[in-house]
Amino acid sequence: MHISMRRRGRLGAVAAACALAFAGLSAPAAAAPDPHVRVEVPGPAGGAAGAGYRNVPRTFPTAPGATPKALAGGADGRVTKVIDNGDTKDRLDVVVLGDGYTAGELDRFHTDAKEKWNDFLGVEPYRTYQKLFNVWTVDAVSAESGVSGDPGKDVTRNTALGAHFWCDDTERLLCVDQQKVDAYVAKAPQADLVLVLANSSKYGGAGYNEASPTLGYEGIATASAHDRDSSQVAVHETGHSLGKLADEYAYPGVPEYEQYSGPEKPEANSSVLDAAAMGGARTKWYRWLGETSPDGGAVGAYEGGNYYVKGLFRPTEDSLMRTLGKPFNLPGAEAMVAGFYRHATPAAPADRSRAWRTTARLALPRTPDGARGPLTVRWYLDGRELPGQRDRDRVALGEVAVGRGDHRLTATVTDGTTAVRDPALRAALTGVTGWTLRRAAGSAGRDARVVARPDAAPARSAVTTGGDR
Repeated sequence: MHISMRRRGRLGAVAAACALAFAGLSAPAAAAPDPHVRVEVPGPAGGAAGAGYRNVPRTFPTAPGATPKALAGGADGRVTKVIDNGDTKDRLDVVVLGDGYTAGELDRFHTDAKEKWNDFLGVEPYRTYQKLFNVWTVDAVSAESGVSGDPGKDVTRNTALGAHFWCDDTERLLCVDQQKVDAYVAKAPQADLVLVLANSSKYGGAGYNEASPTLGYEGIATASAHDRDSSQVAVHETGHSLGKLADEYAYPGVPEYEQYSGPEKPEANSSVLDAAAMGGARTKWYRWLGETSPDGGAVGAYEGGNYYVKGLFRPTEDSLMRTLGKPFNLPGAEAMVAGFYRHATPAAPADRSRAWRTTARLALPRTPDGARGPLTVRWYLDGRELPGQRDRDRVALGEVAVGRGDHRLTATVTDGTTAVRDPALRAALTGVTGWTLRRAAGSAGRDARVVARPDAAPARSAVTTGGDR
């Protein structure tokens, strides 16, 4: 699914319910919004990444069984930029909300948000591409501490976002009121991905992986703030929302998911083709076949995945899209990098909001590292390359000779990462940004001072998902 760049976020005992969750999910374009939303149920801690899907209400008028109480304090809705890597036009913006935090617990929420983001950065390719992300918090003040369903099903609490375990009678399924979530997300300058943290140490989470039609974010991942295994649930869910990846687990014992016989699947990590057919057709993840993958073993075509036991193949035996605690496999990581670049640009000024008087400086998408592939930078003045400035992240304006009037300084940045092999995806790994150069008022001669004003917005390349690989 492609959305606008700006203002855009084991079946086990529940086999039958999971099967039903796949039916009747599409509504006509003119129909009123579906009052229910499809969410992924996390698998057990340390086990399968998911346990099927459920249709749950989008909104809950109050936390289950709670009596509304007046909120105190003026912090509700306060926005903080926790991680600042550049302008929202240039970066993928993650908005973190907390539920079950009282006004007196907001400092703890801010700490939890930073720690949970650090869990993300422990997973590739988030670690390598951490400079592509901004992280915002929006304070949601709850009347009571903690969330409903913790520790027991009968526990109810009055919270800002209505987060609760035992959603749809499943203990580890942590649902939220999407309408209330959106009211807080809208306060942030931009949201491409939303993370909701419950003030709880109970294992659980959920994946809301539909793009928001109003705010543009790719999805919502919910997680328990004080449970590390829940971080893996959240990262897995971004595999769907950002990477557009399929689940790689199956539903054994459910008749309609024992054998797939339909057309080719659109997701980058699911195919009807075995390795020989894939290599012969030069499609899907054929460029990775035989390579050693971070999740163990070689990339091939392993039967089972995308919920079916047979008839569909996945790239590796056991990646994060199948089992919690595993890394993304190579095709999955490629899709994730492409997803990052749908919202972020390789070429961005270090500060788009100010004029530069000594240097024109770039904010690079990652640290240059030969082991991960080259990161090349080319600088141009009025369309002619400045070869002496190659691969530098800044140009000293005193070294740039310009005459009267306006001149154009541009930088082209190409991320030659080894994590992306598909030429169609690589096209978005080159970006261009520019500055307008002008002599400062009253300056003249060889020592004339030059002022560089960044462009208001980046030039972007379109990225598509699906199709041949």
